[in-house]
This record gives sequence, C-alpha cells and structure tokens, in this order.
Amino acid sequence: MSAAQPHGPAATVTRRAADRLRAGHLWVYRSDVESLIPPMGAAEIAPGTLTTVVDSRGIPLGTALYSAASQITLRLVSPEAAQTRDAYLTQLQERVNAALTLREELAPDSEQNNASRLLFSEADNLPGIIADRYNDLVILQLLTQGTAQNDVRQVLTAIFRDRLHPATIIERPDPKIRELEQLAAPSPAPLYASDESSLTLTTVFTINGLKLNYDATSGQKTGAFLDQRLNYAAAASYARGRALDICTYQGGFALHMAQHCDQVTGIDASRAALEVADRNLELNPQLKARIEWIEADAFEFLREYEATGEKFDTIVLDPPAFAKSKRAAEGALRGYKELNLRAMKMLNPGGTLVTCSCSHHVSPEEFTAVVASAASDAGRRVQMLETRGAAPDHPAILTLPETTYLKCLICRVN
Repeated sequence: MSAAQPHGPAATVTRRAADRLRAGHLWVYRSDVESLIPPMGAAEIAPGTLTTVVDSRGIPLGTALYSAASQITLRLVSPEAAQTRDAYLTQLQERVNAALTLREELAPDSEQNNASRLLFSEADNLPGIIADRYNDLVILQLLTQGTAQNDVRQVLTAIFRDRLHPATIIERPDPKIRELEQLAAPSPAPLYASDESSLTLTTVFTINGLKLNYDATSGQKTGAFLDQRLNYAAAASYARGRALDICTYQGGFALHMAQHCDQVTGIDASRAALEVADRNLELNPQLKARIEWIEADAFEFLREYEATGEKFDTIVLDPPAFAKSKRAAEGALRGYKELNLRAMKMLNPGGTLVTCSCSHHVSPEEFTAVVASAASDAGRRVQMLETRGAAPDHPAILTLPETTYLKCLICRVN
C-alpha cells in the first residue's frame, strides 16, 4: 500500500537512490530523480526549495535542498519529511555551533596554529556550506541554491561574530560552483567588519609555527590548503638533503621541508602563486635551506629533469584534482602514474616520496594501486611508511565516500 504523497514540494527517486539514502548517503543525482512534484499552485519547484524526498512507493526519506541546475539535484538535510525553512534555520544554528565546538577540540587556536576549517559541508551535516578561519578573517562559501540565501548568511554571520570575534567575515564564491549552480555573484561587501573604517582583507596566519600570507581576494579554494596541515608537518619530519616540491602553490610543503633540508625547489605553473610563496619565505627567515621557485608545468619539468639525470632525496607531489568528474577518473590515474613514475626515477636510493591526490573520484585503493604500478615500472622497491588523509578539522563521513577525498602516501624508495 502506497504512502500518501506530501502536500508540499516533493521528489520521487529511484530505488537505487532510496537505498543509498537509507544507507547514510546524502545526495541524489539528477539521473536518479524519477519525478518532481511542485507545491500546489506552482508550475515547478523553485531553486533552493526544501523538498521532501520519497521512494517509488511514496514513503518519505527526508527533506533535501533542491537544485534546479546541479547534477546533485537533492542534498539531504533532515531525515524528517516536509521540513519548513524556519525549522531548517534552527537546525542550521545547532549544527554550526556543534561544528565550531568540535573545531575547538580538533584545531584549537594557538601560537603554532591559528587557521582551520570551521564548517565542512556534508561532513558537518551542513550541505553546501564551507567556512575557513585564517587568523582574524572568516571566509564563507555558500555552494548551493538552497544555502546561497540571505537568511543563511544572517545565521552564519551572527554565530561567527559572537563565537569567534573576527575582524572580517567575507563571502568568497567558488566561480566554477557558482556557474554550475547558476548562482548570482554575492555582494562584494563583507558580511561583517569589526571596524568598517579600516576593512581587513589580508592577514598573516600561522600553521605548524610557520607564518603565511593570506589575501581574501586571491588564490584557490578559500585561499590556502588547510587540509594538508598535518601532512606538511609529517613531510617535514622525513625530509632531508635536496628536496623537490611539485605543484607547490604558495609553498606549503616546500617551506615546511626547508626546516630540515639543505636545498628545496618549488615548482608551480602559477606565477602569482609563486610570488606569494616568495613572500611567505620572507616571513620565515629562520628556515635553513636554500630555496628556489620555478614557474613550470609539472609534467614538462619532471620529463626534463629526469632526462638530465637530476636526483633528489625528497620529492613531494601535490597536484590539483585531476578528476573533476567520474568520466575523468581514467585519465587522472594515467596522470598520477606518470608523475609518480618520474619522481621515483629521480629519487636517490633511500629517498622519500610524499605523494598526494585530492580527486574524490579516485578512491584511496585506486590511488595506492597507481603508485604501486609506478613503482613496478620504475623498478624500485617502495616501502609504505604512512597512509594519511586530511587534517581532522576536515572530517569524513563513513557513509559518504566523497568526503574522503585527500590521499597522502609517504613512501621510502629504495
């Protein structure tokens, strides 16, 4: 016997999607939506609307944020059906406060570290919301049609202001996500400023005791890669001799390794990123290594250096996500293999390889297999010393594999 259809907006999903939601996943893809039921009197469901999700028998599975544009059409926010906007905002307050309390445990503010991820979307049961703290700045990203709304901005701003006392809270949209979600650009004005007469958009933050520049108006993601915080420290503990940091961006791994190495070379295709890396180097005069920055494509650089017989004692590979979609995963694996193969050939016996992937479409098992294949082709005996992921302020959800996106392997290459 079928359950009664809800009176408000609803989406009927396939059995496959229903099974995934019941198993703890939070997404429904467009291909798994069988029908959309607009609210009474409407021709369609408005973008961003809270929508009841039901299976093919009409049994409710919860309430989701609806996107009229994204391939992820529904993001579950509650196991309860027909949740109202007011109830969602109350729930939002509770979940944001819980997330901030967790960060106080996982990444407490200190002289050594004053930057962390505050909110991590689905991993904090806050789909479509990301927030990072860089010293006295809070950077917010609202990534879906259901969250890029003024009522959400007001709730988040009030909590951040009262709990963190930042100098500035600013919304920084992700241009690619904004295009995919068909979102208008938010106002460039800050959501909050403690001193409106002297607006703070730049700062210096500290990570593992190193000082780094931050500019809220430039750089990738929210501006830096805080998920690598503990991996930076781990790489530094193994690094020695002559080190190479491929895709160094603003120098994260390179500067950490410079605490223990004699010479460090950082490679990146972005001149702007390397200029920031150089300013970061100036902030840390205590580093002992000789450091050079080279603007180059990672693949071309490794081919050239391998051909000329260059050798290193430590190599870090930290490329951007090669697989932006499931269809791109096969090509990504080929790219990862080439990078790791060439790096292994360039390492001195007993050298250390720190190799990373942030493609969530490439599983930890697939990435490890690619590194193993590269070792076989290189004719090197490779010992796995550590298998690492994102820092704990970027938690993963066991029932949502996509949140386990960062892989970091530390290997000894003999």
